[in-house]
Amino acid sequence: MSITSREIRLKSRPVGLPTADNFELASVTVPAPGPGEVQVKNLWMTVDPYMRGRMMDRESYVPPFQIGEALQGGAVGEVVASNAEGLKVGDLVSTMFGWREAFNAPAGAVQKLDTHGLPPQAFLGVAGMPGLTAYVGLIKIAALKPGDVVFVSAAAGAVGSVVCQIAKLKGHTVIGSAGGADKVAFLKQIGVDHVIDYKAEKDLTAALQRAAPQGIDVYFENVGGEHLEAALNVAKPFARFALCGMISQYNATEAPKGPSNIILAVGKSLKLEGFIVSNHFDMAPAYLKELSGWIQSGKFHWKETVENGVENAPKAFLKLFSGENMGKMLVKLG
Repeated sequence: MSITSREIRLKSRPVGLPTADNFELASVTVPAPGPGEVQVKNLWMTVDPYMRGRMMDRESYVPPFQIGEALQGGAVGEVVASNAEGLKVGDLVSTMFGWREAFNAPAGAVQKLDTHGLPPQAFLGVAGMPGLTAYVGLIKIAALKPGDVVFVSAAAGAVGSVVCQIAKLKGHTVIGSAGGADKVAFLKQIGVDHVIDYKAEKDLTAALQRAAPQGIDVYFENVGGEHLEAALNVAKPFARFALCGMISQYNATEAPKGPSNIILAVGKSLKLEGFIVSNHFDMAPAYLKELSGWIQSGKFHWKETVENGVENAPKAFLKLFSGENMGKMLVKLG
């Protein structure tokens, strides 16, 4: 049978910081699924900073969103009708068909979930792409070594909070930067050794030097700008930088200035490497195995910030750029 679904479409391409006017809510009829297809009702969807780049009409590692079409992104849903072998009504699946309440898709476009006792939305956060991003960046790109001092920007976010905990669980000194008392308290709760409230600091480099008087070995980059400059200033020789994102530049309307001290990367023999998690999905089994052990032992914690209803998905997305999320930003649809 056919059902009605609401979806969020890109109405216009943002210039600078997106606004609610760049999005529109529409209703569509989803017909009964065809041969080899399933019909899914979404329970949860994610909003992530990388989606800002897809709102621009430019070539990148993923194609841009199209004007007038529903946006896409990670989602977890329940199969409500199936004409596909191996998938039955009631199965939980993960897909990239977020920003909508329901849809039909070929069986190959959905992945059946075995939750291992975790809540389904965890596979959009700590057990999903953000968690794997943290693991890949820290273990493979930054090549974590015994005794490393690790600095993490946006440390209370979906990726940063996982980076902090992995580094601590592996025995490292961790310095996290975040904005505001609530985020500072959360980072202290999960065991971060030194927390910098960047909103309360006039000189981020000085604050980082106080936290790491001998310097940092690893920088996990989520912010860019002043944070990158501070990390370059305080880096030890041969430090490794895992460049995951630079959210401070995502809404820039003109080319931002480069770090004024980038020359330090030469004299200090630094390694700065950018990465995209989709190039490293082979590491997912190892990560999930370690994560399961940490969770079962009660050593791993995460936060979620939740908006309710697909109509509030743009609101949730915009909160990413004002720093209003703690941990993973999610939209509950079910």
